Amino acid sequence: MARHDLSSLTKIYTGGAPTPPGVLDEWYARTRSKIHPMYGLTEATSPTHMTPFGCRPPIDPRMRVMSVGVPVFNTDVRVVLDCGREARTGEVGELVIAGPQVVDAYWQKPTETEESLRNGELRTGDVGFVDEEGWFYLVDRAKDMIVASGFKVWPREVEEVLYLHPAVREAAVVGVPDPYRGETIKAVVSLKPGHKATADEIKRFARERMAAYKYPRIVDIIDDLPKTTSGKIMCRLLHRPPDKAAA
Repeated sequence: MARHDLSSLTKIYTGGAPTPPGVLDEWYARTRSKIHPMYGLTEATSPTHMTPFGCRPPIDPRMRVMSVGVPVFNTDVRVVLDCGREARTGEVGELVIAGPQVVDAYWQKPTETEESLRNGELRTGDVGFVDEEGWFYLVDRAKDMIVASGFKVWPREVEEVLYLHPAVREAAVVGVPDPYRGETIKAVVSLKPGHKATADEIKRFARERMAAYKYPRIVDIIDDLPKTTSGKIMCRLLHRPPDKAAA
């Protein structure tokens, strides 16, 4: 990055997946320009949340996740609990969105339409919360929640901590079967060029920064994490042993 002149950058937004705070900090340190997180879904056809230009989104101190912004113009967002009650400030539930950008139905899929698009609202399947100032936070996909020894663990919580390690370039966390805990936390990471770290070092780093039930018991280090053509990490492929791992 130091070889390129990035002084002309004035407006930078990112979406597709949550951006770890450590990545935003490193980008700003190198370029002196801010990345503005935003959030949306295919069914919404355009962003539903954006970080106002010039602002740095806050980081929730409990879950260490960065806000994805505030709802865009003419868009209503609710946080709904499993019981159907609308969540209070800070309570974690499913994001339900209504606005002119939300599609009316899935093409020739009436069952999926009935499940996800009701009364003009999109049930996103994404879990998050809103703070007292109106900032929204994305915690994870509901289906990705890990239950380890009866405790709920959101992969993103663990990933945010792993990204703070100076050697970690990419990180993804999944739940894998465990005969004692039911599920346990597995992390798959790749390292930055020129950096070295062992699996035990990364586990120790995470253990020192989070609750005992949350840190990854398994860490695989591979060259590159598998991704889709759009650059999203394919977590479903991470449950199997790595093709190439470092000790």
